[in-house]
Amino acid sequence: MTKPSHTSTAHQPPPWGAYACLAASMALVGSYVGLSKLLVAVFPVMLLAWLRFGIAAVAMARWVAPGPGDPVLNAHDRKLLFWESFLGNFLFSICMLYGVALTSAIAAGITMAAIPAAVALLSRFFLGERIRPRVAWAIACAMAGIALLALARAQPGAAGATPAGGESLLGYGLLLGAVLCEASYVVIGKRLSGRITPRRISALINLWGLALVTPFGLWQALQFDFTVVSGPIWALLVFYAIAASVVTVWLWMRGLQQVPSARAGVFTVMLPLSAAVVGVLALGESFGGAHVVALVLALAGLVLATWPERQATSP
Repeated sequence: MTKPSHTSTAHQPPPWGAYACLAASMALVGSYVGLSKLLVAVFPVMLLAWLRFGIAAVAMARWVAPGPGDPVLNAHDRKLLFWESFLGNFLFSICMLYGVALTSAIAAGITMAAIPAAVALLSRFFLGERIRPRVAWAIACAMAGIALLALARAQPGAAGATPAGGESLLGYGLLLGAVLCEASYVVIGKRLSGRITPRRISALINLWGLALVTPFGLWQALQFDFTVVSGPIWALLVFYAIAASVVTVWLWMRGLQQVPSARAGVFTVMLPLSAAVVGVLALGESFGGAHVVALVLALAGLVLATWPERQATSP
């Protein structure tokens, strides 16, 4: 007589390495979003984007060619790589840089807090991923935390507040466009990361970005006086290029190999948080009680998204 099978519960080992890659990627994005306020004060936006892609292309030259075992790119892969670069590199950079120029570093971070919700919705629509209740609560925590920052900065007299007007509205509209671009980047990246290595994805989408922005960058370069750029600004530009086009993309694609895109989207909360830290420490913006509460809520969202789940298994 056979014994009936029993259902037991076991902890599924969480992919901590993948979580660390996703968190580090978005923290770096937030840092250069904040610091880009210093760069757009010196360089025209299209020239800045062109220099970024150009520096990164040199750094990743060896990553372009396929390595041993890499699949041959088919027409679908090439199409996805183009859209990944067009939305996640080219349009995101343009919308983000112009948006930061018209608002502020922390304002950019606050607006970017809409990314987790946008990623979850796009993942549901395009990838058919179910939004688990815990992930939904994590997204809600992230959004609530950053909404507090938005409310705090909307108060009259708040440090770094942007005066109401056409330019600030345009700036926020551009930042919302960057949110949609970044969410699309996450979803498309999930499809690419299943077939192509993170290094090659990084190099190929950077080359597409360079090709797209080159006509505009060259036009602004011919009218720009490079002698006015100081040494520290050149150093910041190199950091921006390597962080934005090389390190963050590689880390993000590495993490996406093991994490569903809806859950990965929660880690984009690190973007506004790190942008706020840069705004406080590097740009002298204020840090108050609302920032503390927002930080706690954001971290609570990360805990909800990454806490190991109990799953039923049958021996």
